[in-house]
This record gives sequence, C-alpha cells and structure tokens, in this order.
Amino acid sequence: MHPILQSSIEYLKGVGPKRAELLQEELGIRTFEDLLMHFPFRYQDRTSFTKIKDIRSDMTYVQLVGEIIHLEEIGSRYKKRLVAKFRDDSGQLDLMWFKGVNFFKNYLTVGERYVCYAKLNYYKNSVNLVHPEMESVIEFKNSIRSKYQPVYHASEKLNRQSLASKNIAKLLLNLLPKLEGKIDENLPEQIIKKHNLMQREAAFMQIHFPKDVDELKKALRRLKFEELFFIQLDLLKLKLVNTQKSRGYTFDHIGQYFNSFYDHYLPFELTNAQKQVIREIRKDLGSGKQLNRLLQGDVGSGKTIVAIMSMLIAIDNGFQCALMAPTEILATQHYESLSELLSSLGIKFALLTGSTKSAERKVIHQSLEEGNLQILIGTHALIEDKVKFKQLGLAVIDEQHRFGVAQRAKLWKKSKLPPHVLIMTATPIPRTLAMTLYGDLDISVIDELPPGRKPIKTVHWYESKRLRLYGFLESEIEKGRQVYIVYPLIEESEKLDYANLEVGFQHIFKRFAPPKYKVSILHGRMPTETKNFEMDRFVKGETDIMVSTTVIEVGVNVPNASLMVIESAERFGLSQLHQLRGRVGRGAEQSYCILMTGNKLSSDGRLRMKTMTDTNDGFKIAEVDLKLRGPGDLSGTQQSGVPINLKLTNLSKDGALIEEARAAANELLTSDPELNQIEQSGLKRYLKNKLGQKVNWGRIS
Repeated sequence: MHPILQSSIEYLKGVGPKRAELLQEELGIRTFEDLLMHFPFRYQDRTSFTKIKDIRSDMTYVQLVGEIIHLEEIGSRYKKRLVAKFRDDSGQLDLMWFKGVNFFKNYLTVGERYVCYAKLNYYKNSVNLVHPEMESVIEFKNSIRSKYQPVYHASEKLNRQSLASKNIAKLLLNLLPKLEGKIDENLPEQIIKKHNLMQREAAFMQIHFPKDVDELKKALRRLKFEELFFIQLDLLKLKLVNTQKSRGYTFDHIGQYFNSFYDHYLPFELTNAQKQVIREIRKDLGSGKQLNRLLQGDVGSGKTIVAIMSMLIAIDNGFQCALMAPTEILATQHYESLSELLSSLGIKFALLTGSTKSAERKVIHQSLEEGNLQILIGTHALIEDKVKFKQLGLAVIDEQHRFGVAQRAKLWKKSKLPPHVLIMTATPIPRTLAMTLYGDLDISVIDELPPGRKPIKTVHWYESKRLRLYGFLESEIEKGRQVYIVYPLIEESEKLDYANLEVGFQHIFKRFAPPKYKVSILHGRMPTETKNFEMDRFVKGETDIMVSTTVIEVGVNVPNASLMVIESAERFGLSQLHQLRGRVGRGAEQSYCILMTGNKLSSDGRLRMKTMTDTNDGFKIAEVDLKLRGPGDLSGTQQSGVPINLKLTNLSKDGALIEEARAAANELLTSDPELNQIEQSGLKRYLKNKLGQKVNWGRIS
C-alpha cells in the first residue's frame, strides 16, 4: 500500500482540521484511502434540463433553470419553512425547505437565475420540489458536469458545514490526481485476465467519475469482485486450516449407545435427508480433524434427532457433550426431549440455566468435572468459568445466530483439543448468504419433513374477518386442539397503531371466557418461573389458547397446537413469520396459520403476506426476505468472525459474482495454499495490511 493512502484527510486541499474532524465523526473518513473508498450510491444526469410544463408523473428527478420570483419564510421555531416561487418560460412551481432554512434564505435572491435539481414531490395534486439543490447559473457553468455525476452519502451536520454530496465530489476531484500511479494492484494478473477485470486504479477513477455507462459497469464489477474475492479467500483459508491442520478428537467407534438408540428407541423412521446428514457427521467425527458443520433444517425437519445421534457417537467414544440454546425455554425443551428419548439408555444429563439453584449447580459442576455427567444442556450459563468438563468432545449449538463467536469461543476453550462443533439453525439461509457468512464451514441441509407431517395451510385475513377468526378458533378448540395467538407489542404505543398483547389478551379472555375456555399469557418480561409455569400448562394441554409475544418463536414444540394466529402480521419480517408458523404442524393433524393485518399494507407488506400464503419452503422464503431486507449485520465476531464489510455487493442480486469470486479464490488456494508464489506478492501485501494478526475464529465456527 502506498504511504500516501494513509495520509490524514486533514491535509487534503479543501479539508483542514475542523472538516477532518467532522468527516471522521460523521462518515468514518480518516485517511485518503477512506475517502477513496467512500463510493457514490447513485449518479445524477446533470447535462439535460426539463421545462416546468414538461414535468411528468413518471419522472423521479428533474433539473430546471429559471428565476426566483418570490421568497417567503413561513411559521416559527420548529415549524419554520422557506417557500420560493420559481419560474421558467413555460410555467412556475413552489420550492420548499424545512431544513437549512436560514442558509437558503441568505443564499437565494429574488430576481436571480438558478439551476434547480430535486426529486419530484406531489402535494394536493400539484407538483412541488422539496429541499432542491440550488446553484446560480454562473456557479453551474463553472463546475464540472457529466451525465454520471456521483451522489455521496452525507449527513445534515455535514450539509450545514458545506460538506454535502457535491462538496465531497470536489474533495475527490482534488484527491484522485494525487493517487495516479499509487493505487497498487492486489489481484494476481492471471485472475484479472481470466475474469476480464478492469485494473484496480482505473476502477477507482471510473466509479467516482465514470466516462460512460460501460466504464461504470466495468468498475463496479471489478470492485465488487475484489471485496468478494478477499472474503472468500479468508473463509477458504480458515476452512483449509480446519480440514488439514486442526487436530480433533477421533470418534472411530460406533457402540452400544448409538446402536441401541437406533434399533430400539428411535421415535420415527429417519428421512433420507437425515440419514445423509448423519453419514456426513460420522465421517467428519472419525477423520481425526475437527468437525465444523452447519446443519440447516427447516422448522420441524428433525434436526434434534440428528444432534442426539451425533452426541451418542461422542459418548460411545468416552467423551462428554454440551448442548447450548439461546433461551431457557428452548434449553428446557431440549432437556425434556432428551429425558424422553434417552432415559432408557441410562445416560446421565443435566440442565444448567440462569435459574438453576446454587445447590444444584454445585452437584452439576462436580459431576461434570468427574466425568459422570455425559451431556450438559443449557444457555449462556454453560460458558461460565466455573463450568469445567472432564473431556468435552462435542458442542452442539442451537440457533447459532443468537450467540456471538466470542461467546462460543469460551465453550471451545473448555477442552484440551478443539471439540467438534455442530451448529444448528432453523433459519434457512440462501445460498449466496451462506457462502459469504459460513464459507469456512461444511454445510448440511435437511430438506425433508418427517413422514406423516402435513403442510401447514396459511391464509391472510384482514381485520374485517375477525368474527370468522373467532369462529374458526372455537371449532379447532372443540376438536381438542390448542391455539397460539402472537402479538408484536407488549404495551400501548402512541406512535404505532397496532394491536398489542395486553389489550389483545383482554379481548381474547372476554371472548373465550372461563370456565369453558382456558387462556394463558406469555411474554419476555415475565419472571422465568412464571414463564415456565405458563408454558408447562400449555404443553400439558391445561390451557386452550396461548396469547404470546415472539418468545415462542424458536424451539417450542407442542404437537397438539394446530393453529397459529399472528396479529399485525405486517409488523414481522418474513423470517420471523416463518419461524412463528413453524410452532404448529408438529403433529399428524392438519394445522393452520392465519395472518391478520390492517387494511392498508405497503407493497413490501403485501409481498410478505403473498409469499407466506404461497409456500412453506423456508429457503424460498429466505430468498425473498434477503431481497426485501438485505443481508443484515454481517460484520465482526457476530457471525463467522471474518471481517465482512460489503460496500458495493448486493447479496440478493450478485449471486453469480459471489460464486465466480469463490471459485477464483478456491483455484488460487488449491494451486498455492500458502500464497508463496512471487506473482502473489501484491496480494500477500494487501492481506497483511488489511487483515493483520487476528484470532482464528474459524476454528470455533
């Protein structure tokens, strides 16, 4: 990396100490390189003008030239706004500013001619322009214009200090000539040629000030490929360490526990997908390398049985297991499932959560250290320093996205050699996201439901069908079934006019009154003992209706519950809706999910409802969710530990480029695992500068 790139932004012409402090505070721009990497988020065509009379409703932005004929400040204090009458030779319209009123009042002069650029806005069927960019005609003629003028993210604070988008563009015009010949290439020449990539320096020049649309596309492709390539290279190097260099315990014995469970206690016939995943896990466990596998399975697909059989292999080889869940409800559910399935085998296991009493904790700690306790199930309590295993061989982590990597590392350190790690998630992950987040892990997918399960029937009803909903609830309860009703809020909110849990519970309790019906309530603010008591009543069939928040989203398993009602369903994301729906459909009877919404839905809201009613396939739902919401938080130790900072790539649209970049990284590592060839020197320098020395999080998944 050329030293000039690390120069403080303070020393760039047009910045200085005060502006440098603002740029760092608002945009994180500290150096020349940071400014270079502050990419435009769109481009403006500032070469063409529109007459006022020619403005059409299908236009997004317009550029006008004309004069201010009237300027007036209206209102006072917080409701102050500036209104200007603007005209050209074809007509006139209003310009409005609700922010920066004082600045524009002093800048604009009645009778002067200006170039006005703004997004169209309609109010009472009349067009007006809100917060338009204004330049005098003289300023406009003296500035550099192109068909693709960059627009940069700024902030209100920066705008007030003359560091708006156009000012940032001017700073880049000052910077780029200084960097000619100083932006090092960081990709091997063979990769550049094979994938037809623009040179790195040219790409930076063209992304900020593109010559034409073709050059802009080439620059975007090159820089997207680059950020994806280095993410994949790091992930694949971690995977290489895991598979070739990280020793793990060898579980080469399939013994009494596994065989006895398989032959006599398996509650149902395994699906082909479950059998395949167990084969993959057995192969990993017996290889002498550390198992690092992500097990994806849609809600109700039978991941827990796979985890149990994996733990039985570890126990057959004389090792202990840990099963970590994100909530006490889910940890307790796992404990009860294992009690039911494994008690006949004589396996010793215990539950450890924040609610476990001190006396009981001491017994668990002692039994664990002595090796008498074979499986410990729990929440974050498992990673406390006092919890010590005699020989931890396998850690199963459920709903891993609820745990940070650093938290999982504490569990990993409780063993002499790295324990085998099996991560489970019921949140289907689209292929492009899985390659980017979990590219260092082996991935298994259970894509079949156990036999006898019927697909959940999902319908979307508006509030007008409330009476029909209550009638349907009555009919299901009369059949002996149970019902979940889920609300997005716990308390009244002045800002959001949505049904909430407390009012909803009162309505339901009044409509389904005792003694004929029994209704319970569950939410995250209740004491743990109360939550467990209410959940236990519902599991035992002592209550007909469970009114709840999303605390029942993950892991709760009540086969007799056949109906899920989600109130204000438009408030939930697709992934959460799918998780909630998965709480029913666990028995052999037909189950239903009813999505209740208000009458006014956004286009995204309508798409979410349609997606849910069209399919039960979690992976299809996840693809739509990715397109609607984006990938979410990908950075730091929250996920795989690889520093992922996607400035340009769109994971929902750039799937082909992700695969291309991964293939290129894989090909390079296959031919040169240590990147020792002379032609990789630029790449190695770049990796050393960017990644430095960091914890190998990949070994702990």
